[in-house]
Amino acid sequence: YRVDAEYGTNDDFKRLIAAAHRRGIAVLVDLVLNHASSEHPAFKEAQRDTASPYRNWFRWLPAHPGVKNRWGGDNWHRSSVRGDYYYGFFWGGMPDLNYENPVVLDEAKKISRFWLVEMGVDGFRLDAIRHLIESEQGAITENVPATHTVLRDYSAYIRRIAPHAYTIGEVWDSTGAMLPYYPDQLDSHFAFEVADSIIAAVRSGSARKLLPPLVRIQQAIPDQRWAPFLRNHDQTRTLTELGGDVSRAKVAATILLTLPGLPFVYYGEELGMGGNKPDERLRTPMHWRRTRAGGFTTGTAWQPLQPDSLTASVEAQDADPASLLNLYRRLIHLRAANSALATGEMVPLTTNSDAVAAYLRRDGKRAVLVVVNLGAAPLTGVRLSSAGAVLRAGRHLAKTLLGGGSAARLRVGTDGSIQTYIPLPVIRPMASHLFELVKQ
Repeated sequence: YRVDAEYGTNDDFKRLIAAAHRRGIAVLVDLVLNHASSEHPAFKEAQRDTASPYRNWFRWLPAHPGVKNRWGGDNWHRSSVRGDYYYGFFWGGMPDLNYENPVVLDEAKKISRFWLVEMGVDGFRLDAIRHLIESEQGAITENVPATHTVLRDYSAYIRRIAPHAYTIGEVWDSTGAMLPYYPDQLDSHFAFEVADSIIAAVRSGSARKLLPPLVRIQQAIPDQRWAPFLRNHDQTRTLTELGGDVSRAKVAATILLTLPGLPFVYYGEELGMGGNKPDERLRTPMHWRRTRAGGFTTGTAWQPLQPDSLTASVEAQDADPASLLNLYRRLIHLRAANSALATGEMVPLTTNSDAVAAYLRRDGKRAVLVVVNLGAAPLTGVRLSSAGAVLRAGRHLAKTLLGGGSAARLRVGTDGSIQTYIPLPVIRPMASHLFELVKQ
């Protein structure tokens, strides 16, 4: 219920929210429902006193149950105070909260109400929700039925007290594992399988496996209720994953911001900040300026800056029209201004090259063609085709949205199909093209 003093005061936070709202910016805060800290006073009291009202906020056993999780890990940790064992999925410093105790869920609701009503936030990013409840003494650690029950209860409460609020959950799993979290739990969830497919396609230079996960999730989940992204605070940063290749990072950004769903961008990705494990080095200060602490603080930053801080900074890229930062800006503005890119359906297109990703975004009013060369070589004579009923029959003008030259006119067959359309004579390596298709 209180902002840490290192960050300021509750009143400082309220001023931040008010300033964001004046600029049309909604603010979500990270809410960790799954676990507390072993340094939390409630846990310390529960460790010390078995009669404490906080004792049943956590899971305890008098002896180790002898079970491992499905990865062979041990989630039971010996208490240094009494010698008994408590459950903590991630590590001993993060004891799991016990949602089989209704008092714990009631407290989670009170905390949520405080931040929504008293502090004015617009919603929550909810951490590690697939691990809320475990079964078989911790042998089964994710996606159990009781977790869905808790989330339905929690989400119904949020909708009652703050109908405007937006909740997005971290279900770090396949699309199939994510589907049971719809339709009546959180508003949205991160699409990890989609994120992995984008990175893998850009890294390998092959589009063959890029679009099937997107088609599946689009068919199963309404638009705006799933969130594609590239990397998050637990994963190797995009530019590091791509071997420092800024051209490939630009391709990844273009794909992300032309897909359906509600995209999220981890801070610094728009600059191409590098970073690898351990976690602290994935969460280094944002590079605002080319100064000792990157403009993050006038004091000493909590972590040293990344080695790329002089080039991967807002100051270095702000005025460069060819920078990664300005590509992100252009794509975000295009998405906001074009209804097909904002909320339209994605229609995959067939190409004669595995190195080319091609798809339509359409919403009934507008249509945008996206063509990306993922490969390291220029391509000539790239042909695009589709099934029937993808566009209105007749001639379409292809107007460039991202620069890079105009495209040939498109003729759509009487059945609404695209047949062997060659938009450009040559597509350069790692080049991305967006064309608005206008019926003539």
